[in-house]
Amino acid sequence: MMRYKEEKDAKKEAFRKYLESSGAVDALTKVLVALYEQNEKPSSALEFIQQTLGGPTIYEYEKLQAEISDLQTKYNELLCKHEDACKELEELKNMHSSVSPSTKETNDGEPLKDEHVEKNS
Repeated sequence: MMRYKEEKDAKKEAFRKYLESSGAVDALTKVLVALYEQNEKPSSALEFIQQTLGGPTIYEYEKLQAEISDLQTKYNELLCKHEDACKELEELKNMHSSVSPSTKETNDGEPLKDEHVEKNS
């Protein structure tokens, strides 16, 4: 039982040192002191702490979440359009490759001449 308590205390101490060395203790202390020194206490202590630490307000967070949702919808729509365009391109390539050279025509409806046939002079 004693060994468990020692291990638990050692973990606590290691975590405390980690928080101190990373600056988290100082940052939290400064925020809490700033909150304490407010003449008029904010309606939401948590929102005050978030703002002071540089996080978004609840309104900003909700706005960002809505923007993410809109952008995801637009992305999905564009992805579908892209996939459709790729399918159409592939179909056109297949149609083009399946047309034999002897059946190809020029824009004016005339059959294409085989360029590989030598001209008689």
